[in-house]
Amino acid sequence: MRWVMRPRRSRTVCLSVASITLLLHLLLLCISFSSVFQTQPCNSSSSSSSSSSSSLSSSSSVRDVLIYHANDISGLASPPAETMPPDTIKAHRGGRFRDRKSGRRPPVGGEAGGGGMVSASKLRALFSHTLYHLPSPPITEEDWLLKVNPKVQPSEESSLMWVSALQDGYEDVQWNTSSDSHPPWLRFHLGISRWHLYPHPDPNMGPLAQQLATHRIVSAVQKSGGTQMKLVMSFPNYGQAMFKPMKQERDEETNFNLYYFSDFERHNAEIAAFHLDRILGYRRIPPVVGRLVDVVKDIKDVTTDHKLARTFFSSAVGNTCFYGQCSYYCSTEHAVCGRPTTLEGSLAVMLPDLSLATRRTWRSPWRRSYSRSKLAKWETEPDYCSTVKKTAPYDKGTRLVDLIDLAILDFLMSNMDRHHYETFDKFGNDTFLLHLDNGRAFGRHSKDETSILAPLTQCCKIRRSTWLRLRLLVLPHFRLSDVMRESLGQDPLSVATTPLLTEPHLAALDRRLATVLQAVSRCLEEKGGRAGTGGGPGDDEVIYNDVA
Repeated sequence: MRWVMRPRRSRTVCLSVASITLLLHLLLLCISFSSVFQTQPCNSSSSSSSSSSSSLSSSSSVRDVLIYHANDISGLASPPAETMPPDTIKAHRGGRFRDRKSGRRPPVGGEAGGGGMVSASKLRALFSHTLYHLPSPPITEEDWLLKVNPKVQPSEESSLMWVSALQDGYEDVQWNTSSDSHPPWLRFHLGISRWHLYPHPDPNMGPLAQQLATHRIVSAVQKSGGTQMKLVMSFPNYGQAMFKPMKQERDEETNFNLYYFSDFERHNAEIAAFHLDRILGYRRIPPVVGRLVDVVKDIKDVTTDHKLARTFFSSAVGNTCFYGQCSYYCSTEHAVCGRPTTLEGSLAVMLPDLSLATRRTWRSPWRRSYSRSKLAKWETEPDYCSTVKKTAPYDKGTRLVDLIDLAILDFLMSNMDRHHYETFDKFGNDTFLLHLDNGRAFGRHSKDETSILAPLTQCCKIRRSTWLRLRLLVLPHFRLSDVMRESLGQDPLSVATTPLLTEPHLAALDRRLATVLQAVSRCLEEKGGRAGTGGGPGDDEVIYNDVA
């Protein structure tokens, strides 16, 4: 009996093993089929994605070209490849410079934030609008501030005129009468005309901004004059820029107890003022770019200013600091310090030297008293503007509406410190105003100082081109705060965590713009004009027609 049972058990074990093996094979087969069916759509999707990516890349390239030509503000962050040094190619990544070899950005700003170029660019659309391409008077030979003398023959003696006294760090000069040989800062100087500092669009803006943001600094000296410290920095190609260091954090609002003449100058205000000036269509502020500098390598080690050099010291926590010499805020209590040597600031390209292009300084009729107890005449005399209109140079030409343009800019950025303005002497009274020294702007976002608008509200006068652009910037598909956010996002210092202008400041721009438009509407109503499209009998009295 035992002999019979053993074979049966063996057959049962074999059948069980065979069944399990068959089930495992079937399971593996099912898994294989499943993976095949899943792989096919993935491959198809991958192919589609690759094709889409290629298409997007192509579209992006075309878009970048269009951005540069139709919206030259993008040149602040990404100049065209042909204008860059052959050994370094920068690619547009959120409005920053990148090095082709390392793929990293040079040390001129923070990490990429959300403020870079967006797919639906309001800024590009704005600068493509007809109001930013209005026909301008023909520029004659006498309307250029500077010009190259073609009769001067290059010689060994004349080339030495451009060699620094120290000759350390400067490049050999190889310029001629051809503009192709000129460095960006010289092209900027030669592009200044009677009507503006630079044209729109300006293909030189990209290379100029790239120079300000990345070129090596070979000299730094303190600029004389003023209540606060600022430096003149020089580059190897003999270009120069005005450096204003960071005095307070970007998101810090001015103390309410401070008077306007006691406020600190802000580096980010200089940068934002330049962008706002372009958006308004003025083009009267020299190009400004944010930059990080090394206090030791870029200032202390290269300065020939002995007075400045004596003010360097190391703080209690090991940061390198300096304070320079000036009227009010140059002391150890108001020192500028690196972290430990890195310092943030603004760099504005210098205007032509006064020996080449003299400038005249004008006292503003709406200058504040700069006293804690006294008021200025315009604050106490209701008919003050009628007196101004009878006084040269405000009695004819465009000087009055030019000053009102400046008042609108100052009101939008809350700048109360406009005691003087300048013009190029060569052009006499028939020229634009230079909108310089904007460091005390953007101090308070929570308060709108309507007294800054006194030239507009008291004179009831505005350029038609300015009025039309302001009305354009209030529309939802443009909106001043949106185009400012996008424009500032292209500066090298722009980062998402600490933007150059905080959202409350951007919201204040929209609020103040509405106030300006309301002021013009009231003027039109008082004079019998129409606040909408115009055409009323009082329009000519309020609107200075500079648009054909």
